[in-house]
Amino acid sequence: MKTLWFITNPNSGTATRAKCEALEAVFAESGLVLAGRTEFPQQKLPTGVELVAADVDTVVLFAGDGTINAALCALEHWEGAFLILPGGTMNLLAKGLHSETDPHRIVHAARQCDRRVALPYVIAGNHRAFVGLILGPAAAWFRAREAVRKGKIGRLLAAARGAWRKTFGERGIRVEGAKGLGDHYQAVFVTPDLHGLEVAAVDVRDWKAIVQLGWDWLNGDWVAAHAVSEAWTKELRVRGHRPVLALFDGEPVRLDPRAPIRAGRSLETFIATRADAVPAP
Repeated sequence: MKTLWFITNPNSGTATRAKCEALEAVFAESGLVLAGRTEFPQQKLPTGVELVAADVDTVVLFAGDGTINAALCALEHWEGAFLILPGGTMNLLAKGLHSETDPHRIVHAARQCDRRVALPYVIAGNHRAFVGLILGPAAAWFRAREAVRKGKIGRLLAAARGAWRKTFGERGIRVEGAKGLGDHYQAVFVTPDLHGLEVAAVDVRDWKAIVQLGWDWLNGDWVAAHAVSEAWTKELRVRGHRPVLALFDGEPVRLDPRAPIRAGRSLETFIATRADAVPAP
């Protein structure tokens, strides 16, 4: 890791401009060369050709899941390394790759590490999710999330009412291909691993079930809740005849019905400083 391109999103999670500047100071103190910097989505992401021309060997991503997803998809054929830093809300990819949560310490650890691993992803059509895919009426809550990010309270209330009606007023989404799952779920969570897809389908129809699901979620065992059905599969499809709302790493997409949803695997390009980060076989 010698020459970097720094991709950030100051509007996502904890990746403020002040923290981005502090990280740039860490790069300089460590003798790393910063060849370029992109603030997404205000600025266009670099292309693989641009990175090669600038002699970049590592792209540093300090942003939320959506920005990381956009960058990884745009640079899927570039053969350099990616260093993912926790700059969002959940930071699930960063937690899986690093034992540290402090971005400064991760940078220092990465300078001493030459370990690269592949990451699994969910793929459907031209869309990918490295953290996970959400299907079903509950995906409509993304509009409330965006209103919170932008500080628009009036829009938040309207979005929350609309999402509530969709989540509990519609019959739900139907999927096929995962043994043991039934019909009409309010949300289907699809998580990739290196061998297939983990599927968790949520069906909550009354206040008691909602409260129980929330309690199980807070205690870290929501998949084991009564309202959640769990399965594993190689391929999943949405039943029906109309496009459905899907969130790929939190970003909304209209997914065609019957489109195959499968697991894929990246190149071994992700810097892993965590000892138990599992490399691809």
